[in-house]
Amino acid sequence: MSNTTQKRSFSKIIILAIVLLVPGFLYLLLNRIGSNEYVKLPVYGEKSLSGKVNRKMGREIPDTTYHQLTPIDFINSEGDTIHFLGSDSVITVVHLFYTKDTALSRSMMDNLFTIANRFKNNSSVRLLSISVDPSDIPDSLKSYARPYDTLIGKYWNTVSAPHVDLLKYAREEMLIDAMRNPVDTNTFVISNNYLLIDSQRRIRGFYDINLKTEVDRLEDEIKLQMVEEIRNNPLKVEQR
Repeated sequence: MSNTTQKRSFSKIIILAIVLLVPGFLYLLLNRIGSNEYVKLPVYGEKSLSGKVNRKMGREIPDTTYHQLTPIDFINSEGDTIHFLGSDSVITVVHLFYTKDTALSRSMMDNLFTIANRFKNNSSVRLLSISVDPSDIPDSLKSYARPYDTLIGKYWNTVSAPHVDLLKYAREEMLIDAMRNPVDTNTFVISNNYLLIDSQRRIRGFYDINLKTEVDRLEDEIKLQMVEEIRNNPLKVEQR
């Protein structure tokens, strides 16, 4: 065998070895030090280290405790009890309103109607319009929500909680503005934001109704959060 032929055979062996061994080596390397990274929404509110350490792919990652909303019970326009944040497999969109308000509150409801229509057949998404007025009873809620009758019901509810200081709850738990109007104490100053809350009761987004693009962004980020929930809790989502 000539030297040229030997060199060609040796080159073929080297190439074959590379083709066979490199993919396996890269696979082992990725399993050892790599991780899949997906786009995730931020988590809002105060954060702290719990003192625990989680292990992932051989790495130690400090466990973080995030701001979580406290579950409470509401009464809806039918007089039924709604367990706010009582499920660990549902994401929730909420906003504040009150029935005496024909300006901001009405705009918030009108825009949420678009979101409600988009996700009306998805049991993983709940919508809550929360009245901050303790005098709003089921009848007044029902009257105010009449223009949205086609969608108000199982997954979108107008609610109140006369037994809860919702102004304080909004400021401390939902991290949005809410107070009685100092000029007219029969009215309220409320936030113009929708909130997106994940299944772990954490705030994942604020959406300002004054910006035209925010309703579209909310719709897109609901879908993004749904994907995260499926990745994190596939069995729970399948069981729903």
